[in-house]
Amino acid sequence: MPGTGRFRAPASLGAKLVLILTGVGLLGAVALAVFLATVITPGFNTLETKAIDAHVARTQAVVHDLTAKVENAVRDYGDWNSSYDYMAAPSKAFEEESFSTLAMVNLDVNGMAYVGNDGRILIARYIDKEADVPAMRTRLTQAIKSLDINKALKGNSSAGFYMKLGDTLAAVGVAQVRRSDGSGEPRGYVLMARAINSAQLSNLLQLQASLVLRDPSNEITKTATRSRTGITVPIPGPDGRAIATAAYSVPREMSALGTKMLIVAVIGSSLLLAVVLWVLRRMIARLVLKPLKRIERHMGLVRQSGNLSPLTGEGSGDEIGSLAASFNSMLAQLKDLREQLETQSFALGRSESAVAVMHNVRNALNPISTVLSRGSNREGGVDRNMLDRALSELVKDDVPVARRQKLIAFIAAANQAFEEEREDRKRQFAIGREALHHVLEIIGSQQQAAHERPPLDACDITDIVAQNATIARYSGEISIAFSFPGKPHWVMASRVILSQVVGNLFSNAAEAIAATGRASGSISVTIEEKGDRVEIVIRDDGEGFDPAAAPTLFQRGFSTRAHKSGGLGLHWCANSMLAMEGALELRSDGKGTGARAILTLGRASMMRESDSEAA
Repeated sequence: MPGTGRFRAPASLGAKLVLILTGVGLLGAVALAVFLATVITPGFNTLETKAIDAHVARTQAVVHDLTAKVENAVRDYGDWNSSYDYMAAPSKAFEEESFSTLAMVNLDVNGMAYVGNDGRILIARYIDKEADVPAMRTRLTQAIKSLDINKALKGNSSAGFYMKLGDTLAAVGVAQVRRSDGSGEPRGYVLMARAINSAQLSNLLQLQASLVLRDPSNEITKTATRSRTGITVPIPGPDGRAIATAAYSVPREMSALGTKMLIVAVIGSSLLLAVVLWVLRRMIARLVLKPLKRIERHMGLVRQSGNLSPLTGEGSGDEIGSLAASFNSMLAQLKDLREQLETQSFALGRSESAVAVMHNVRNALNPISTVLSRGSNREGGVDRNMLDRALSELVKDDVPVARRQKLIAFIAAANQAFEEEREDRKRQFAIGREALHHVLEIIGSQQQAAHERPPLDACDITDIVAQNATIARYSGEISIAFSFPGKPHWVMASRVILSQVVGNLFSNAAEAIAATGRASGSISVTIEEKGDRVEIVIRDDGEGFDPAAAPTLFQRGFSTRAHKSGGLGLHWCANSMLAMEGALELRSDGKGTGARAILTLGRASMMRESDSEAA
């Protein structure tokens, strides 16, 4: 309706003001959050990175210190003259002295061994908690045999590294056996091993750590989760490649603290911004929106009731008060104009009724013309001469059995075709008869109500739609698919006039479909009851029209298609709906999108009463 956009303007203004304030608040909150995040988060992330790097450095220092201690201990044994002499002539007394349990406990090692230059192990021992462990001694000797000592020393006189003794990790120190003054050729090597477990590593690092012997990585890894950071530090073997990793996780205290500070800062600033926006909204609502809503409510009452009563109440001296005064003046003018328009429309409708009847009769006669045209142009399904020849041949006695059966089948098929053709003609003649009855009904009703408003009775709009859909299928050369509800819907209208209106709209929809150049199309009808009104929507997939042309569609002589005179049908339909206390509206989303015709009528009061009694 034309007034809908104007009535909605105050509401849209309020919505725009609220939207602007909300948008400003959201943008301000986002901008503030981004600013705080760029200041607070990077600083705390840097502190957290430094803390993690410090953990890694401390772990590397602990790993190195363990091998350095064992290397220092084994270097003393390598530079010991007694070791140098023992390698030349091994003796039981030296072994008992240097490999005693007390000596190994004091050195804080678990395993010791002397190895000749040729790789031969002179003696090896492994203790755990001051007790000899033969199995571990065997693992120690196996590890020594697989070790390239010269390669592990890398040209130095001593070295420290880690080795795996089965499933035990050990810090190993190895040194050349020589005199304390450095004279003489080295006579072999002395090796010491100190077992390391997860508990010892955790104690040294002062946090919960574990030794991982499987699939060690040569790289330091840092895996961050929401609350902790997992760290793995490689533990080097004789060749410098990792043979195990020290794994542990540390809490992300700095990150958590930075997040908390960021949340507090964002929440505090957002609350302050929200308070400011709330005050602004309250002031706008009180000074602008509330008076506008008062005018809007009155507009809604005018739209629903049709009563053009002026807006009452005290007016303000601002722009909104001036708007209310102008609105009242407009209502007074509209009231006068509506009375004049109703009188002129009714008078114009009566003067054009004869032309409108002929227009409607033409639409109603179209199916009859189509039926007769199809009947006259229809060719017989079977050639009559061929049928006569088949009958004459069939009566002969000398016709072979196979030929006789084929002739009988041909005659039966021809007879069936004749029957089907006759039934089809009967159906088309029935449709033509119904259309002709509709024409006579239009003429009779027009003669009866030529000079008075049509009487309104309860009629089923679903039945009227179904009847006109049947006729419209034969109103042209294109194929039209119809869909409409089967449930009855009762409205207050003149059945004959309402049928003419629906027929006109179906005819226009069919013409719009044909104008697209397609050979087929569809028309759908939906019916919805809204309180005491019933809304009928007729949709087609035809050519549609420019929405800007909607206000001029009901003008006499106007048509959306070029080189086509007319427009009387829509003009008459609009006046007829107005005479039946209803309304007609046409809508389209644009060219090529189809169109919608919306009819609104009063719901039959007797049907409302029966519905309430049934409920």
